[in-house]
Amino acid sequence: MAVGKKIKNINPSEVVRLEELVDYREGQVISRTLAQIPQASVTLFSLSKGEGISAHTTPGDALVQVLDGEAEITIGEKVYTVKAGESIVMPEGISHALEARQQFKMLLTVIKG
Repeated sequence: MAVGKKIKNINPSEVVRLEELVDYREGQVISRTLAQIPQASVTLFSLSKGEGISAHTTPGDALVQVLDGEAEITIGEKVYTVKAGESIVMPEGISHALEARQQFKMLLTVIKG
């Protein structure tokens, strides 16, 4: 049986700490794609304090899992503060944005369909 190749940029059969796979860079948003298929994507992000991702919509539900730090996430008209160890779903088709209130890392999983 062939070994799968759907997850990339991470070593298979190795224990890792996801937050260690992306570094902080002052004034930047850094991303590392772990998987991308037509139905889903999984991406690690790091944002330095004050950086953000502007308002947009996605063609699927987006699950944010905060790995480090804290972000202010706006979904529609409501603002949420989400911290390390917490998660939130940004629903398909609803405008959302985020800003790092302090250095911030997240695992973003988008499920389309």
